[in-house]
Amino acid sequence: MTVPPVSKQKLRLIYYSKELGSPNNSLCDWINRKTISSSRLNFGLKINKHHDHRHREVLVMSQKQIDPNWAWRPYAPSTDQPWNLQRVTHLYRRLGFGTDWETLNAGLSITPDQLVNDLVFASPESESFQIEMKAMSRAMVATGNPHGLASAWLYRMINTTNQLQEKTTLFWHGHFATGAQKVQDVFMMQQQNELLRKHALGDFNEMVQGISKDPAMLLYLDSATNRKTHPNENYARELMELFCLGEGNYTEQDIRELAKCFTGWEVRSRRFRFNKYQFDTGAKSFLGTTGELTGEQAVSHVLSQPTAPIFIAQKLVRFFVMDEPQPSAELVAPLAQQLREDNFNVAKTLKVILGSNLFFSDLAIGMKVRSPVELVTTLLRSLNGTSSMDLLTAGLHDLGHSIFFPPSVKGWDGGRTWINSSTLLGRANLVYRVLRNEKTQFGGGTLTEYASKQELSSLTDVADRLIQQLFAVPISNDIRDEIVSSSTEQFSQREEQLRSLIHTFTSLPQFQLS
Repeated sequence: MTVPPVSKQKLRLIYYSKELGSPNNSLCDWINRKTISSSRLNFGLKINKHHDHRHREVLVMSQKQIDPNWAWRPYAPSTDQPWNLQRVTHLYRRLGFGTDWETLNAGLSITPDQLVNDLVFASPESESFQIEMKAMSRAMVATGNPHGLASAWLYRMINTTNQLQEKTTLFWHGHFATGAQKVQDVFMMQQQNELLRKHALGDFNEMVQGISKDPAMLLYLDSATNRKTHPNENYARELMELFCLGEGNYTEQDIRELAKCFTGWEVRSRRFRFNKYQFDTGAKSFLGTTGELTGEQAVSHVLSQPTAPIFIAQKLVRFFVMDEPQPSAELVAPLAQQLREDNFNVAKTLKVILGSNLFFSDLAIGMKVRSPVELVTTLLRSLNGTSSMDLLTAGLHDLGHSIFFPPSVKGWDGGRTWINSSTLLGRANLVYRVLRNEKTQFGGGTLTEYASKQELSSLTDVADRLIQQLFAVPISNDIRDEIVSSSTEQFSQREEQLRSLIHTFTSLPQFQLS
């Protein structure tokens, strides 16, 4: 186990003496309590953050008091809710993986609506970057190692100019979770990743049609062995429960009948093939319709169900706005209606979500736990950093966020499940290793050189910049000063002081919130 430059005892002293109150309160409990913050908005929510044992009930109750029309109305800056650096960084953290200081200030100089529109409908990545990524992916596929493919994707997340496309691709990777350990073919995993990227912000109908014929998915959910004499129900079940409708919106009979629609869908030479001799040509009855439906027609019928846009809107809100509670059908009703009216166009709905009152409110800022992927990508993107992608991939595996290796077909639970006493230390250790890796650079050089380019002359200046760029919740001056003092006392060389400073700040429980 890596030994951090600031001991656990020292970190605990900082946490407890300045922020948490009592050593009897664990860091995980502190993070839990931070998800119950009193709102300063003017629509009358009152949440008692001291009743931690009732936090779920409190959050559900408070959500019912939110007016959906207010929630999804475009955010308009006001005296109480100004357009400031906090909200610009919040936007970049959620729709992407953070960004550098210059870009944040450029965003602050235009209106929220302009910035959201520019980021949602961003220009495609440059041709040279796309060529670079294709070459990198081909090289990784040639190795046959899916972890190399994950390293290439992390590189893309950190360097892409179209952050929302990659963030949404990551969202769909968890939504249509497919594990390389079962597929056993890196080429197929890469093809699926490209499919998700292609449709990430486009037509959800086309995405589901595509994923239903995707070779990796066909193998992962055993749909490639679905025969008319022995129908396999796995994909039919997950299509309705996890991908389109949600639990409780179908019956077991619906599953059996839907499975017949996908008979004869096979994988040959790494490609989808329809075997008409194995297709059940008889009538199928499911979800209120009867007919000799093909697989494509069956997918369209599933997506025509009233619960489909509600289910997708709920998942988008949970991923981009707040971890919990599960957004109610009433809250997302306007989004679901828009999804249906726009024929499931994802970008248009995300434009509403990311530009809304709710998104820029205190009910959203700091109300998500950073995933391990977000933790490392945000750190590097924010500080113009680069590092060993293989190091990041291995570290993410240790933290339970191994790209292309979801724990199950349900994907990653996310939220508070990312945090426990072991993963908190693991997160700190990963940052420690990144800061000391020989391939790590910031702005093309050392931390000392980067701070000089940014005109940050003192450790306090650097600390203030880190707080502004990386933190969604406030850090007191006492904590800042203690960390600066600790870094100064332990190390005499500037580079080590800066490493210690960044490592200690990113080890704080506050940094785990987004």
